[in-house]
Amino acid sequence: MSTNTHPTPQGTSEPGVPRAAGAPEEGPDPEVRPPRQWAAGVPGILHALDPSLHGMGVARSAKLLLRMNHQHGFDCMSCAWPDPDRRKAAEFCENGAKAVNWEATPLTIHPAFWRDNPVSSLRGRTEHWLGQQGRLVDPVYKAPGSDLYTPVTWEQAFSIVADHLTALDTPDQAVFYTSGRASNEAAFAYQLFVRAFGTNNLPDCSNMCHESTGAAMGDTIGVGKSTVLYDDFEQADLIVIMGQNPGTNHPRMLTALEDAKGKGAQIVAVNPLPEAGLLRYKNPQRPRGILGRGTQLADQFLQVRLGGDMALLQAVSKRVLDAEDAAPGTVLDHAFLAEHTTGLDALRAHLAALDEDEVLRATGLRTEEIDELADRYLAADRVIITWAMGLTQHKKAVPTIKEVINLLLLRGNIGKPGAGASPIRGHSNVQGDRTMGIWEQMPASFLDALDAEFGITVPRHHGLDAVDSIRALADGRAKVLFALGGNLVGAISDTTAAEAAVSRAALTVQVSTKLNRSHAVTGDAALILPCLGRTEIDRQGSGEQFVSVEDSVCAVHASRGAVEPVGPNLLSEVAIVSRLAREVLGRRPQGDGPVDWAAFERDYDTIRDHIAAVVPGCEDYNAKIRRESGFVLPHGPRDSRTFPTSDGKAHLTVNALEAIDLPAGRLLLQTVRAHDQFNTTVYAPNDRYRGIKHGRAVVFVNPDDLADLGLADGDRVDLHGEHTDGVDRVLPGLRVVAYPSARGCAATYFPEANVLVPLDAVAETSNTPVSKAVVVRLERAPEPAVVPAPA
Repeated sequence: MSTNTHPTPQGTSEPGVPRAAGAPEEGPDPEVRPPRQWAAGVPGILHALDPSLHGMGVARSAKLLLRMNHQHGFDCMSCAWPDPDRRKAAEFCENGAKAVNWEATPLTIHPAFWRDNPVSSLRGRTEHWLGQQGRLVDPVYKAPGSDLYTPVTWEQAFSIVADHLTALDTPDQAVFYTSGRASNEAAFAYQLFVRAFGTNNLPDCSNMCHESTGAAMGDTIGVGKSTVLYDDFEQADLIVIMGQNPGTNHPRMLTALEDAKGKGAQIVAVNPLPEAGLLRYKNPQRPRGILGRGTQLADQFLQVRLGGDMALLQAVSKRVLDAEDAAPGTVLDHAFLAEHTTGLDALRAHLAALDEDEVLRATGLRTEEIDELADRYLAADRVIITWAMGLTQHKKAVPTIKEVINLLLLRGNIGKPGAGASPIRGHSNVQGDRTMGIWEQMPASFLDALDAEFGITVPRHHGLDAVDSIRALADGRAKVLFALGGNLVGAISDTTAAEAAVSRAALTVQVSTKLNRSHAVTGDAALILPCLGRTEIDRQGSGEQFVSVEDSVCAVHASRGAVEPVGPNLLSEVAIVSRLAREVLGRRPQGDGPVDWAAFERDYDTIRDHIAAVVPGCEDYNAKIRRESGFVLPHGPRDSRTFPTSDGKAHLTVNALEAIDLPAGRLLLQTVRAHDQFNTTVYAPNDRYRGIKHGRAVVFVNPDDLADLGLADGDRVDLHGEHTDGVDRVLPGLRVVAYPSARGCAATYFPEANVLVPLDAVAETSNTPVSKAVVVRLERAPEPAVVPAPA
């Protein structure tokens, strides 16, 4: 057991006084300043190092930060941006340093914490407060009917899980969620256990972010992953950045963009909000970033309205086709199109009827702005289009991303250096988890390979994704929720409905490093299983272990912990999965089967040998992962312009444009991250690039929209989400911030605003929550009641 003193609570809610689901953080009004016009510089250094030095000390900080993202160190857990071949001594960004401090803090939770903090009181705490309490170091259990977690042994914990799983009527009554933080080895072992147990219910965080990307790219080019490598950015003539904020969500990308600018690339930013990182970047590792003005990154900023990206892409493609008609044979890549694609004639006919007025209404742009982007595209031989959740979390996300592929294909911008499609993943190994089999719809070829390798028969029917898992918990079809990392309750849409659904479970289990909202919203019974962090040394029976991860450009490399675990009772994710598999599967009449789970835990090379036999591109895995920089997975469209689609061709597609109907007096709302935030983890209640300090209860609105609504900067409003189901979803008590957003568009913070996104509001095909286009109305918040002073 850990003996560290647990910290004094620093939250803003009193223990035992829960707030309504989705309510903003309580406290005084936030400090609001004008948004920044540049990113990083000296403030980036200070904000990176100050939390680490205060939270971990000089020696621990230096040891970890200088091994972060290096060949013999550990991979940053805060994003999936790839590593350059030539690395600097400080190969980390501000938010990466914060992520390391958050995980590697020596502060641990004392057993007395659980006695003093009932589950009902934890529900009243903010994500920020929960994460501040320190590292989880002992398994704890909340028994049915109890309001307290109490420490248990690992043996007791595994037995409790096995009791519940083996009592189910069918394995499909269990849901096994996964966060993108899990390593390839843990993910492969986890999906094998789940399928050996008998279900494909393997939802993951991809379901809520880049599922739309996978669906669109899978249909059009046969592979749902980036078609570019790291070095392609320096070789590009034009980089179009859509629906993302690199300065906050993957800041190391700014250095790659600066390098591309130095080689002559032009950069276009397409986003409803102006983001400091795409305006000007002051690289803190270069003199001009410290003493000079830095580098202006965006040559053009297109402030598109929410949901207008599809119309913009179609308008640019139409201009490309019109230019070809005006000068036949000189614009399109005819040889590429003829040999490698289908659908050009249908696309040409469809775009010939595109209504320019409809485009302008949908995008909020001027014709001249679209013309300028088209001219840049036509003048460039090598083009990269890169995007994130600003494109993926819309109803029409899948067809929008198909339009990205259309535009690239027209001039052969896939499968050549300096060009391609570049989805940027927001979580360290979310792409690797999918490669390893974490998906409810893995293809038959993968399942057949599992059967052949292990001598088992895994189920073939599709399982539940994240949204459908919540629906299944709500209606009783699912009774056990097991989560390998993450914060499903905090991350999923429709917070009130999601929390009610999870509360109906017979058992919820969270494998975690620190507390979050999902530990406070439990089933009848609940377990928290503490695991090693990525920064910590992992010792097993055969000695020290390493794991592997895959980044956004399909590069796979090793990750090794650098410091001793913060508690002696921690297990690795691989160990937790392996022991759970032995306990659960061992209760079957035939025993735990032919898989040597003990060998998995003892030596991770054993897992990698099986990965090599099952996962395409991972042959000789143990040898390749030990190379200095790992290896890159094969990718037909990128490597050889071969497309693993049904007909072996890349598909130009026809996609119907559908404008969002916005009633009078309403705004379209998008959810965004603050700068002091990673996914649902809130490092501090600040967002300095947007000018916010000491608070998150804000809504950003264009000043002209405020005037039309009869509101002003500083007013307090309640946000009401409007959806066809008629349910009044409310996020109360937000301070209005006049902000240069696109007209008709507003923004507020995730995950608080998830309460406004209905569970049924999902993207077509991908079933991803539509968090970037929520119709809302702003109503003045009632004045707080004045309590008379006592006589």
